[in-house]
Amino acid sequence: MTKMGYQRFAWSVVFLLLISSILAGCGGKSPPESQKASSDADSEEDQITGELNLFNWSEYMPDNVIKKFEKEYGVKVNYSVYSSNDEMLAKINAGASGYDIAVGTDYMVEVMRKENLLEPINLDNITNLNNIDDQFLDKSFDPGNEYSVPYMWGGAFIAYNKDTVDTEITSYKDLWKPEFKNSLVILDDQRIMLGIANKMQGESMSSTDPKVIEKSKELLIDLLPNIKAFDSDTQKTMLLNGEAKAGVVWGAEAYLAYNENPAIETVLPEEGMYLGIDCFIIPKNAPNKRAAEAFIDFVLRPEVSAEITEDFPYSNPNKAAHELIGEEIMNHPAVNPPEEELEKGEFLKDLGETVLDYDRAWSEVKQ
Repeated sequence: MTKMGYQRFAWSVVFLLLISSILAGCGGKSPPESQKASSDADSEEDQITGELNLFNWSEYMPDNVIKKFEKEYGVKVNYSVYSSNDEMLAKINAGASGYDIAVGTDYMVEVMRKENLLEPINLDNITNLNNIDDQFLDKSFDPGNEYSVPYMWGGAFIAYNKDTVDTEITSYKDLWKPEFKNSLVILDDQRIMLGIANKMQGESMSSTDPKVIEKSKELLIDLLPNIKAFDSDTQKTMLLNGEAKAGVVWGAEAYLAYNENPAIETVLPEEGMYLGIDCFIIPKNAPNKRAAEAFIDFVLRPEVSAEITEDFPYSNPNKAAHELIGEEIMNHPAVNPPEEELEKGEFLKDLGETVLDYDRAWSEVKQ
């Protein structure tokens, strides 16, 4: 071998050794297959993709909010509705599958939690939870908010058209007057309406006394000649078009009716009104739990929460959103009742087996 040939050979060996060393350093030690699989699983679990099946009341989530979420996350939202907590519970209890997120009222959260119908919520994914006023968190129906996150709150009010009603209204009892024959719209909700009748007797809205429940049933049967419609969805429409002179309505419906016709007055009944906190919940075995948590966190953004209240003016537990909501809405008694009225109000409680007595009583009222 010539000297030049030998030098080329030597440099080739050095070059190959150098390349091998570099490749060994870059490659490092391969991770165990179990570690790699675990990492991939964690990554997949945290991905926000696919479709989100939302189960909610009608007129309780603006289309524009849904579209903004879809655009930001690339997740398609399918919106299904129900008319009452009882309907929602019945559908989920009957095995209706596929819902990723629903909205349930405080007492219903407790019922579903006890019946193991809910998934725990990973609050680490709800970074905007600190926007919620503390008075709406860690309530007895869900200690630590393990299964629910507050969405909106509110009450059941009396609303009436002062242009067509001559009598003064201060109490639920006034709705039993003959003047209101075939002209009332009332909530199609057994717990609230039987609870109101309980309240008229000076009893708890969640009384378990069979005599109280029976008397409440009789009171509502006596009211039937005055009832034009049981309706939990379009009460304001009936107040505005004259089908109803008065009714027991949601706060947002009272405000929206007033906003279109200032003759619609809101009454906070002297007995004390029904109060409720509506919460996001995730049904057991939800197929897209991570997207559900992302949606909850999205809705809790101040600007998003404020937009919802501007469209559907229910009372808002999101303190960070309040300054973004119009003063006219925030100052209306159906949206923000005075403190003394809240003290007279009452939240519903889980009735246990006594709910069957309420079911029976309500069926007899509506038969």
